[in-house]
Amino acid sequence: MRLLVVSQYFWPEDFRVNDFVVGMRERGHEVTVLTGLPNYPGGKVYDAYRVDPAAHGRFHDVEVFRVPLVPRGSNAVMLALNYLSFALSGAILGPWKLRGRAFDAIFVFQTSPITAALPALVLRRLKRAPVLMWILDLWPETLAAVGVIRNRRLLGLVSLMVSFIYRRCDRILIQSQAFRDSLRVHGARPERIRYFPNWIEPTFEGGVGDAAPAPELAPHTGDFNVMFAGNIGEAQDMPAVMEAAALTRDIPGLRWLIVGDGRAADLLRAEIARHGLQERVVLLGRHPMERMPAFMAGAQALLVSLRAEPVFDMTVPGKVQSYLASGLPILAMLDGEGARVTAESGGGLASPASDAAALAANVRRLVAMTATERAAMGRAAQAYATQHFGRATLFAAFVEWAGEARREFS
Repeated sequence: MRLLVVSQYFWPEDFRVNDFVVGMRERGHEVTVLTGLPNYPGGKVYDAYRVDPAAHGRFHDVEVFRVPLVPRGSNAVMLALNYLSFALSGAILGPWKLRGRAFDAIFVFQTSPITAALPALVLRRLKRAPVLMWILDLWPETLAAVGVIRNRRLLGLVSLMVSFIYRRCDRILIQSQAFRDSLRVHGARPERIRYFPNWIEPTFEGGVGDAAPAPELAPHTGDFNVMFAGNIGEAQDMPAVMEAAALTRDIPGLRWLIVGDGRAADLLRAEIARHGLQERVVLLGRHPMERMPAFMAGAQALLVSLRAEPVFDMTVPGKVQSYLASGLPILAMLDGEGARVTAESGGGLASPASDAAALAANVRRLVAMTATERAAMGRAAQAYATQHFGRATLFAAFVEWAGEARREFS
């Protein structure tokens, strides 16, 4: 299969689409990527890319074509320009960069923004190839939930755009079964929807195992470390997490380790200062995905959180699959599908979204458990992840769906 991957985000940015590309190439498919300039999450184009753009033109024997965009910056205006600029440059320059190339299918990696699908729809028409879009964020619901857009008329216009895109996709892949109703409301054809959850990435297969803890964790050896790893955004509700940290400050040796960065990092620092948690909360910064098992090896529990918003009830954060595979207990402060998966796995304790007191209570429960009890939770999590989120099974399903879409398109 000749597969074109369209994604606003791609290596050297850390997103699951990178592993999708590797997995398709490993299976013998001819893969090409159309993407933007790497600038996530810091909001500036990476220095390494500026110094040597040519070094970022191939990834695991896959050719990567990049179109210009406005970097994300640090405010809502710049973010909007970032979204629009990729959509425009991808739709205008993408066909030129890909001239003379034929494809059997086009895959769209759709975490925010959904506007990243617009270049794919242009190429669908020009290349006569079906589009399969993988939805990780629901629009316009996510925009309203995080406060990016508050104007109802503008949200209505975004809704019209979403419906325009859904109706023209040959397959819509959803990371959560709970997405189905929203898709139908916005015009997606039910027979074209397929369940495609996040998979266990190779980095986390087999769990933490005997990995040596990252040297950055040496000062915290012997502590009870609760670790959050990933993007720090408004959706992750760090104020509630810090309130839980304040409520548990009396637990000897308890540390909250934050591995990651994002648009809400400054808010997190302000919350740490407001609660006087400088000795309890450790900010370890952003690190490559391949180092995450080493960081997790120094943790006793892994934290996932989402703010209390209806749209987030339908979402299973991508880190949940990685956490389950790690073999460590999970502390989940979220609602809906994410909480269901955590509880159903037997590998963690779930508390309601934005409920700092409930999260604090679950921390106390976990600390009070024996090491043997926590190890049993970790094994249950791993078994559940293997059964439900196997990489090979899900990639094989994608190839089958792409073939179906191609036959229908022809």
